[in-house]
Amino acid sequence: MKKITPLFVVTLALVLFFNGKKYDELLGSRLNNSVSVCLEGQSCGAASSAAVSSAANSAPIVKVQLSEGSEHIVKMLNSGEGGQMIFEPAVLKVSLGDTIHFKATDAAHNSVSMDGMIPSGGADWAGKLSQDISVVLDTEGVYVYQCDPHVMMAMIGVIQVGEAVNLEDIKMAAADKKSAFMMNSERLDNYLSQL
Repeated sequence: MKKITPLFVVTLALVLFFNGKKYDELLGSRLNNSVSVCLEGQSCGAASSAAVSSAANSAPIVKVQLSEGSEHIVKMLNSGEGGQMIFEPAVLKVSLGDTIHFKATDAAHNSVSMDGMIPSGGADWAGKLSQDISVVLDTEGVYVYQCDPHVMMAMIGVIQVGEAVNLEDIKMAAADKKSAFMMNSERLDNYLSQL
């Protein structure tokens, strides 16, 4: 019990810190929005065209391309290009039989396949905390994995092996899995949309 308590305290502190940062960013973005006031009988064309142009400027989803080679490295990071508590790359497309090397670049992370989020017949895996693990993926489909201590922060990753034969099943299961995320709840949907 004493070994678990410090891990819980550190995880709770990280959640509170990053949740506060996310709140500050959200508040800032809301304060910076321009607003037009239209009185009854006045044209609101400028306000509605601003909303349309804002929607048109949203970034298109970039589909991930097949990664070259038969061995691939995924780093387990506290901070990366995609945010806090992240696997990098977070979305990977590989060939059948390829090997994924999960590297514990930062301490206190692991890689574990998520229950119900791998192809039927696919082998699951569970890496130890702060240790590298290598996995050979020899069943075609989509695999979703997590970092156990940081799953509530949506520290997850997605790998497509060959064709995404189980993508619809994964998308349906994702709705339940996202309820466990205290932060970054959109992350799983964003990753799956890149396949």
